[in-house]
Amino acid sequence: MIAHFDLDAFFVSVECLNDPTLKGKPLLVGGHRERGVVAACSYEARKYGIHSAMPMKTATRLCPQAIVVGGSREAYTKYSRWVTEIISEKAPLFEKASIDEFYLDLGGMDKYFDPYQWTIDLREKIIRETNLPISFALAANKMVAKIATDEAKPNGYLQIPAGREKEFLAPLTVNKIPGIGKQAHRVLQELGIETIRDLQEHSAQWLEARLGQQGAQLWEKANGIHRGEVVPYHEAKSVSTENTFNENKSDLRFLLNEVVRMTERIAYELRRDNKTAGCIALKIRYPNFETTSRQTSIPYTFYDHELIPQAKDLFHRLYRKGQPVRLLGVRLSELTDQALQTNLFENTAKKTGLYRAIDDLKNRFGSYSVKKAGGL
Repeated sequence: MIAHFDLDAFFVSVECLNDPTLKGKPLLVGGHRERGVVAACSYEARKYGIHSAMPMKTATRLCPQAIVVGGSREAYTKYSRWVTEIISEKAPLFEKASIDEFYLDLGGMDKYFDPYQWTIDLREKIIRETNLPISFALAANKMVAKIATDEAKPNGYLQIPAGREKEFLAPLTVNKIPGIGKQAHRVLQELGIETIRDLQEHSAQWLEARLGQQGAQLWEKANGIHRGEVVPYHEAKSVSTENTFNENKSDLRFLLNEVVRMTERIAYELRRDNKTAGCIALKIRYPNFETTSRQTSIPYTFYDHELIPQAKDLFHRLYRKGQPVRLLGVRLSELTDQALQTNLFENTAKKTGLYRAIDDLKNRFGSYSVKKAGGL
């Protein structure tokens, strides 16, 4: 029994909570009218054919009266954490798939109470405490639950009883299956496959002969078969680095350079794993082995230029002036797979392209082949 929760039009919903006058209007989140991309749009804007990742210029041409806001990443992080805390208090096992999406494994709960009613009650608690709309579906596996949640939107819920997966999936268009992009959808249409029922009516061998390995996988998905497990969410997940100096260091400039170097290194590791961090911590150990540390919550990010100032600020708040240092450490935690959503709020093309170019060099020539001057 897997429940899939999805906060409806999450960025839009948060913007409307911060400014109630935006509610019910065609709203675009993610940049300026002349540049950037749509990170999210309200249901009122979707009626004009607007969707996320669309160039903002195209979106405003489709709907000239749309209201464009830049996006409040700090607010999104705050509300995402709030919902995460509510779920973590109630759910025995859950996975935070993104900033606004959760999977809950409710296996075994039916021995004690009705899992469907339990999930309804949890949804009502989230809405009551945060005022955010949220949809969910309960099904036998993650894939069916996710597809069903999309059908339950906006702000609704649905249960697909075990054994009824094929029946539920059959009338849906084939591109409702996760992983089928525009190109794959076009290929399937050329084969005369429009609905998931069309896939169900063909054998796995027939599909594999025409689509390769993906064909066999599609047959399983079309028949409601999915083996993905709920990956437990642990805020303790982290990436870190430490340096114990051969000699105790008291030169402030050297110590700050080391903070920059270490932060740059683990930010690269984050981007390589396509993850973002919501918390940064700094550790200092003195010659007498006394160790102090401090951490701070941050908007989810994997960018050097956002993490380094936070690390330096923690250092200044923690360091005892003039004292020699034996060890320095930087740690990033609260890791989630939210890289795409973070990118959408950046000055997209230039900044993302810059980091991609830097990371390509590091991938080819080693993580220390390109360094910030502040880390030398």
